[in-house]
This record gives sequence, structure tokens and C-alpha cells, in this order.
Amino acid sequence: MKRWSKIIGLLLIGLVLVGGTIGCNPFAGEDEAAQQLAEVERGDVRISVDGSGNIQLANDVELSFGVGGRIDRIYVEEGEMVGRGEVLAELETDDLELALTQAEVTLASQQVAVTQAEVNLKQAEYNLDQAMEVYSWPEIEVADAEVDNAEAFLEYVLDKGLSSLTIAYAQARLAAAQAKLDAMVTQYDTEEVAIYRMNVELAEQSLELAEESLEHARQSLEYAQDQLDEATISAPFAGVIADIYADEGDVVLPPTLTTQSIIYLVDLSTMELDLDVDEIDIPGVTVGQKAVITIDALPDVEFEGEVRTISSVAKEEAGVVIYEVKIGFDVPEVTGLRVGMSADVDIVMEEASNVLILPERAITEDSEGNPVVMVKVDDQTEERKVVTGLSDGFYTEIVSGLSEGESVVLPK
Repeated sequence: MKRWSKIIGLLLIGLVLVGGTIGCNPFAGEDEAAQQLAEVERGDVRISVDGSGNIQLANDVELSFGVGGRIDRIYVEEGEMVGRGEVLAELETDDLELALTQAEVTLASQQVAVTQAEVNLKQAEYNLDQAMEVYSWPEIEVADAEVDNAEAFLEYVLDKGLSSLTIAYAQARLAAAQAKLDAMVTQYDTEEVAIYRMNVELAEQSLELAEESLEHARQSLEYAQDQLDEATISAPFAGVIADIYADEGDVVLPPTLTTQSIIYLVDLSTMELDLDVDEIDIPGVTVGQKAVITIDALPDVEFEGEVRTISSVAKEEAGVVIYEVKIGFDVPEVTGLRVGMSADVDIVMEEASNVLILPERAITEDSEGNPVVMVKVDDQTEERKVVTGLSDGFYTEIVSGLSEGESVVLPK
């Protein structure tokens, strides 16, 4: 539900009986003497959604090894503060280190194999090129030009209608030129060249296999490194060692068989609590809103948090639809705060700080619906229009129309 009575700061509203103000006026009537005044003061007005809950850890984790083995060292004790990345425990790693070394050697060997395969491919391609270069390209171009000339001569003979003997000569000339060109172009397509082609194909396949083996060697090295890394437990965040479940020398089973927690790490610098917010109030709650937290066991301490998450799924309790809101907050080093303590929370939906305020009931409306107050000036009462701002239901912000220290008559 909304808490409409949260007034923070200098909220000194003086309710003064007019009898005290008019004591020096012998002509004051009975009605005037019964008037109550409120002084315009400065203060904070807050509209909030309140709730309660229990303090919970926002960040905790059960740490375990990622491989099986015998615990070699546990470097921490229960209650000890540790930093992010600090090594907490290690397994015996002789076998894992050997596997890593072997993987490194294999990778280096495969890198050499790839280089050798690349050299073999270049050599095979060179041999093929040599076998194919029986004639140089200039010679082939000359032969190609001879074919063009022979074709042109045959066309000329045919166009001129020369003798059959001349036509036969022109045709024979073209056939000879074409045969010469074909011989020069296809001369390299011999059995020797076919063998060189096969050598190139084999070299390409060998290079592909070598590259695949190299990639496998890289993956094996990464796996060996991961296995070695998994034999060490490091703190994923700064925190306190809350519990240790094993001793040095204990044998840890592989995680494929069972997950065995070794160390329980908690972060006491940040905590959270869950609130159930009514469906009527939830539209005004947004992620990032300020939340003021008070602890029952620590009445003199106030924490400032914020809305971290808002459940998008409602739940119903005793016929009331509610939504779960998670509040997070940082904890100073020395506060005495403990997990499980009861807390009250105000989610600040709107807030006006260090503003002029009056009791809500001091403000009425004129005939046109404008907010007005009855101001006491020199023992006289006058109606004055005001501009109001935020109101929590008990006190209202005065934006303009009044000055600090002025007195306003409170309606009966």
C-alpha cells in the first residue's frame, strides 16, 4: 500500500492556537480565538510504496572443481576476505600438466606438418607448370595467327570463285595451320603431365588433412589447458569465505559423475530483499527507482537502494494480486547488518526536497476551483490563491503564493 505520511527533513509544522496569538487583543471573539494556524515551513514530501521483507544475499556461489582429482592445497579459511581472481584451492596437477605439454608438442608438430604440406603443394604445382610449358605463349600466338590467315585466304578463294585446285590448297593450308596450333596447345596433355596433375591433387589433399590435424591439435591444447585451469578454484568476485566443505588430501570425483561443492563464497558488500507490491501500486514502480531501507534491528541506520527487477508475472495471495519487486543495495563495511534481518522498504515514486509545505487540510478551493488558503496578516485573515505541487495526502508542496514563515488558518 502507499505510505502517505513520509515527511523527511525539516518538517516543523507549528499548530498554534489563535488564543496564543490573540492574547493581546481584548476584542478577539470566541470564534477567532478557536482558530488554529499552521506556519509555512520547508521540508521534503515523498510519495512511496512501502513493504517489508528479509535481507538476502545478492551474490553468493558454491564453488567446485571442474575436474576430478586429489586436493593439493586449500589456501583460505572460513571467514576470510578474498579478492576477485584470488586462488582459493588447487588439485594435484602433475598428470594435467603432462597432458598439456604433450598437447603443446603435438601442436608444434602439426604446424610443421602443415608447412611441409604447403611446400609439397607448391613443388607439385611447379612441376606441373614445367611439364605444360612445352611451347611458349609467343609461339602459340604465332600459330594462332597462322590459323587466322589461312581462314582469311580460304574465304578469299571461295569469294572469288577460283579453281577447285586453289580451293583444295587453301583448305589444306587451313587444316595444317589448325593442326599445328592444336598440337602446340594439347602437347602437354601427356601421361607425364597426368601424373603431375595427380601429384598436385594429392598435395592439396595432404595439406587439407594437415590443416585439419592442426585444428584438432589446437582444440586438444585448449582442452588440456581448460582441464588444468579447472583444477584451480578462483574467486569470481570479492567476498567472504562462508564455508569450506573439504580438506586437503580429499579425492574429488569428476563433475560428470557428481558435483561436489568445495567452497561457499558470499558477497556481503551488496544485498537485496524481495517485496510484494499490490497491483494498484505496481504501475508507478520502475526499475532504477530509489528505495529507502530501514532495519528493525538497526533503527539508527538507513540504507539507500534501488529497484533491480520487477516480476512480469503476477501471483495471488488471499485474493490479492501482487507482483514481486527485488530491491538491491550496497552495504557499508561496518553496520552490523546480517542476512535474514527484517527490513522495511519505501520505494520512492515521487519526491520534492527542501520545498515550502503546508498541511493538506489548510488548502481549500474557491468558487472557480482554484486552490486557496486563508492567510493571517496583521490579525486579519485574507484569502490567497496558491499554486500547489506534490502532495502525500497529509502535506502539500506550495510552489507559489506563500512565503516561508507565513501563517495559514487551518479549517475547523
